[in-house]
Amino acid sequence: MTTSGRADGRREDCFLFRPEQIPQRARFPVIDAHNHLWAAWDKIDEYVGIFDDVGVVSYCDLTSNISIEWVEGGYAISPGRIEDFIDTCLKPYPNRFYGFSTSTFCAPLDQPLYSDAKAFVNQTLELLESDIGKGARGLKILKELGLYYRDASGNLIHLDDENLAPIWEGAGKLGVPVLMHQSDPYGFFQSLDDDNEHAYSLRKYSNWSFADPKYPRKEEILERRDNVLRNHRNTTFLLPHVANFAENLDEVARLLDENPNVYIDLSARMDELGRQPYSARDFILQYIDRIYFGTDMPPSRDMYRFHFRMFETYDEYFVPPDYDGTFGRHRWRVQGLGLPDEALKKLYYGNALKLIPGLAADLEPVFPNGEAR
Repeated sequence: MTTSGRADGRREDCFLFRPEQIPQRARFPVIDAHNHLWAAWDKIDEYVGIFDDVGVVSYCDLTSNISIEWVEGGYAISPGRIEDFIDTCLKPYPNRFYGFSTSTFCAPLDQPLYSDAKAFVNQTLELLESDIGKGARGLKILKELGLYYRDASGNLIHLDDENLAPIWEGAGKLGVPVLMHQSDPYGFFQSLDDDNEHAYSLRKYSNWSFADPKYPRKEEILERRDNVLRNHRNTTFLLPHVANFAENLDEVARLLDENPNVYIDLSARMDELGRQPYSARDFILQYIDRIYFGTDMPPSRDMYRFHFRMFETYDEYFVPPDYDGTFGRHRWRVQGLGLPDEALKKLYYGNALKLIPGLAADLEPVFPNGEAR
């Protein structure tokens, strides 16, 4: 019997007697292609020890040139130096880490992102090219674009603003993917009351609620994102969190069918997938060549082992971690997806090796000819 706390604060006793199958290591080597180090340079040695224990051979810091920290109600971002990531992670641990650059998309929210759009675009591409030269493998766009960032006149800057189009084209010409976080779980845009399935998280992290009409609606944000995907076919786009619509897998399937330049990860949406295990398994197997592994949660052995349990077993009715990687509070329990080995290989490492520039060469000792040794 297990006891835990639900997100609504109620005690939950589980009188279900089933054997637990918790993999201590992943069945195949894993590339965590969606995560953040939060500039926690003092924890890198600890993290590598976790990776060694659970089978993570490479870890992507998507925000390697900025600093992120938890603050009251959520998190705050500020410009950083990609050199700190290089010195702290890449040099002592060659080929265990790689990073993306946010380039200039990391302004404080109380300041305009730009006053001169053309100058901003030129600066963005110059910094991106410079960071790529130092080792960055792609461009990361935070969700703040389209929700918060404004120009000097106070106008909200949308993702599909034509002023920004040269950036998406430029990334394609530089040969790197663009990972763009747009929108959030459906409940984040709904009224915050006890009936909202994300009420606990939104009260814990109040800055994650976009119910206020001052924010665009989820549907508008996704429509603008899709405009960019269609208008820049020569650029590869990575859409995290099941394209931020894990609640509607049919819609994500349509997105993938219509946009061959799009790939997705499943990070931080295990609870969404685990409550619809039959649909989720069918979806993953149908689009397995377009899906790569990521967690978007602080590294811990239990966090990774939960993911392996989800993907490798048919275990039933077990507890997922919360968005911040902690256990003890959950919205609902989940079911394992029991993916076959060939799907696990593509999910865990195969697709990332194909998508991320230079990664196959870095990890050739682990994956000779693209296969796990």
